[in-house]
Amino acid sequence: MQEQRQVVTVDKDAVKPRNFVFVLLDKFSLLSFASALDSLRIANRMADRQIYAWTLAGEGGETVQCSAGTTFQLDRDLGELQRDDVIIVCGGVDVQAATTKKVLNWLRREARKGLRIGGLCTAAYTLAKAGLLDGKRATIHWENADSFAEEFDEVELTKSVFLIDGNRMTTAGGTSSIDLMLKLIADDYGEELANAVADQMIYSSIRTDQDTQRLSTPTRIGVRHPKLSQVILMMEKNIEEPISPSILAKEVGMSTRQLERLFRRYLSRSPKRYYMELRLHKARNLLMQTDMSVINVALACGFASPSHFSKCYRAHYNTTPYRERGTQSGRLSV
Repeated sequence: MQEQRQVVTVDKDAVKPRNFVFVLLDKFSLLSFASALDSLRIANRMADRQIYAWTLAGEGGETVQCSAGTTFQLDRDLGELQRDDVIIVCGGVDVQAATTKKVLNWLRREARKGLRIGGLCTAAYTLAKAGLLDGKRATIHWENADSFAEEFDEVELTKSVFLIDGNRMTTAGGTSSIDLMLKLIADDYGEELANAVADQMIYSSIRTDQDTQRLSTPTRIGVRHPKLSQVILMMEKNIEEPISPSILAKEVGMSTRQLERLFRRYLSRSPKRYYMELRLHKARNLLMQTDMSVINVALACGFASPSHFSKCYRAHYNTTPYRERGTQSGRLSV
């Protein structure tokens, strides 16, 4: 059967193909990388000409493994780039270990040329570690948001699917790479081409930087009571300095007893218990994904003393914070 396809007319006098340099960090996320790369490939196909080019780069310039264990042959080492090249760093599992001094120094050097630099999935960590996101808005996979926010307070972290702030780009991981690339394609060649690429990918809901990567907690757990949803959101925003149930109840115009009944009805636990679980969940993320001391993790999650923190942690996870950390070999992983 002969292949049929729609061709979108683009400016034949356009400049040479824009080159994307995909920097594959060790154990990078295959989904994030493939989503970005295939968006460019399909854009070339739909335009019926090469409007985008790409190369695969990485430390050493030989091979690198993705998080699924597949080995990729690299085109080049981390060398000099052209001023109009676009760097896309691809992160994944244990990005801290993959963010080496050579990678950081190379990124800083290329950034001084004014290159556009993006980070897919956990690679926002790499960009932030290099100082390339200071004073900028960024996003990262929701699972890594707690640890990122603790380490990089000079970055305005959001829950967006992707973000472009000046010449810096970040995505939340997974298929959000498609949304970023569709935005770049639309900026370069118009919405018609971007929509044609999305159609080819059977990607029916193109997201913008105004879309969030995850449903709110109340929506995700099926809570439809507006006042209860308000209380849950207040809890999530006040982990370091917990608010008492009586004040939370007062904030939404109900009594403490009414709030207790709502939590029992919808969540089968008391407000105090639910709040404690939120704090312990964040603590576990920080223990697994950062080098923060156990004392600092305790303080960041609203515990006045390490002993109280350890007692609560053991009761919930059946292990101590110290043992939990000792069993974790990989951090910032997706």
